[in-house]
Amino acid sequence: MPYPSIFAIDGPVASGKTTVGRELARQLGYRFVDTGMLYRALAYCSIQAQINPSEEKRLVQLAHETRFTLSAAGEMIFCDGVDVTEQLRTPQVEEIVSLVAKVKAVRQELLGIQRSIAEEGNVVMVGRDIGTIVVPDAAKIFLEASLDERIRRRFTEVQAKGSELSRERIKLNLQSRDTIDSERDEAPLRVAEGSVVIPTGENDVEGVVGHILQAFTIAEGG
Repeated sequence: MPYPSIFAIDGPVASGKTTVGRELARQLGYRFVDTGMLYRALAYCSIQAQINPSEEKRLVQLAHETRFTLSAAGEMIFCDGVDVTEQLRTPQVEEIVSLVAKVKAVRQELLGIQRSIAEEGNVVMVGRDIGTIVVPDAAKIFLEASLDERIRRRFTEVQAKGSELSRERIKLNLQSRDTIDSERDEAPLRVAEGSVVIPTGENDVEGVVGHILQAFTIAEGG
C-alpha cells in the first residue's frame, strides 16, 4: 500500500509522540527521528557549559558550534561525537528544555538539521512544529492527551529510569512547558492545517498507529 514518505507527528509533552512515532516507523520500515532530542541535547550541553537559557547569544553560539548527530535508528544522539542520550531525561534538562527551545535563533539553527533529515525521505519525525514549520508538506498528525494521562505517562517513565520526581513536580513541569510551548513567538505549538487529530488516551499504541495508516492510505488513494 502506498504511504507518504514523510510523517510529521506533533503534540504536547508526554502525549505519546515518541511511542507512536517509533512504532509507526517500525511498521513502515522508516527512519524514526525525535527532534526533541536536539533541543534536549543542547539544553544538556548548555548546563555543562554553564550557560543560562536567558543568555541567548551564548546559547545560539553553542548551538552553532556543536555538531549534533542522530543515530540511524533514532535511539541515540551525539554532541561532538559524545553520546549524551542517557543525560536527556534528567530533572535538570527537563526544567530548562522548553526555555532553550523557545529561543528563535536556536530553533532556526537546528531547523537545517531537521530539514536535511526530512529530505532523505522515508522518515517519521516527532516534535512540536514538524507539521507547521519543519516539513509542512508531510502527512501531518497531532496527538492529544489529557493532563492526567500525560502525568501518568511521564511518572511511569521517570520511575523506570530511577528518578524520584513526584507527580506534583511533574504536573507543574508539564503545565509550565505547555505554556511556554504554546505561547512562544517562534513556532508555537499548534495543530497544523490538514492534520489528523488523534486522542491517544482513548487508544493503545497499535490503535493509534492503525488509525494513522488507515487515514493516510485513504489519502493516498490506497
